[in-house]
Amino acid sequence: MERVRDVRELPKAHLHLHFTGSMRPSTLLELADKYGVHLPEALTGGTPPKLRATDERGWFRFQRLYDMARSCLREPEDIQRLVREAAEEDIRDGSGWLEIQVDPTSYAPRLGGLIPALEIILDAVDTASRETGLGMRVLVAANRMKHPLDARTLARLAVRFADRGVVGFGLSNDERRGMARDFDRAFAIAREGGLLAAPHGGELNGPASVRDCLDDLHARRIGHGVRAAEDPRLLRRLAERGVTCEVCPASNVALGVYEKPEDVPLRTLYDAGVPMALGADDPLLFGSRLAAQYEIARRHHGFDDTELAELARQSVRGSAAPADVQEKLLAGVEEWLAS
Repeated sequence: MERVRDVRELPKAHLHLHFTGSMRPSTLLELADKYGVHLPEALTGGTPPKLRATDERGWFRFQRLYDMARSCLREPEDIQRLVREAAEEDIRDGSGWLEIQVDPTSYAPRLGGLIPALEIILDAVDTASRETGLGMRVLVAANRMKHPLDARTLARLAVRFADRGVVGFGLSNDERRGMARDFDRAFAIAREGGLLAAPHGGELNGPASVRDCLDDLHARRIGHGVRAAEDPRLLRRLAERGVTCEVCPASNVALGVYEKPEDVPLRTLYDAGVPMALGADDPLLFGSRLAAQYEIARRHHGFDDTELAELARQSVRGSAAPADVQEKLLAGVEEWLAS
């Protein structure tokens, strides 16, 4: 019988992790106590909250819980703690490269403004990276619930800090709101500044939202993208262009996009040749981190160790990691397979 290798020891890159959502539940409880924030039972019960975001009411509840958790991040030391612990969790799960996604406007009111907020976040990432040895960078994400002009401001800011650790520009929140094309200028600014385009699409909306990300925003990566599985022509296009889909299986089930882990179309995407980077999305709310996503691929989709290794390679190749970091991680994947 073939030995089953530990997926936590498989070198990989983590490309879809939201800032507040990366927080440890225990840290949230301590910060809430520190600032006298009364958290709802959904965030204190010790188990992930039951969420279903496929309708407006469910998404509002998800967003409200996220906003309450974010309200507990008030001082630079809170930011530093969150980033350090996110790095530690990623290392424990075998990650050698993390691109953490953040909308700094959400933290600006408590951290002295937009620019100071991003500086504090980038300083925390730089410190955590040096102290833990994990390669870390930042993807600045605009909020599609806000005006496109706000996104342009963020894109210019992201480009300004490209030499301080910003590697990409994203677009998050409810993809059923607003049109991708409304944000085309913001993404043009980011691309012209050398940043990778990685908007969300193909999660709460169907294949059309993925096509919009490709056509209007010229995406090199798609946050989620799983609904592309419903359109064979779109799958071929993603595969031919080498556009990586940041697939978050546990998140898809927790938010009601799919009923069961085995319903997430991992195998469809993989067999179509679409590059994937498995991600944890928001572990605070969904209850599982990076290695658990690889376990879902193994247990519910029959991925063997050779295929899991290929998923890890795809995550590394889809990252913004420097060539030497990618080479080191890819060599580690081969060592894992040979062990």
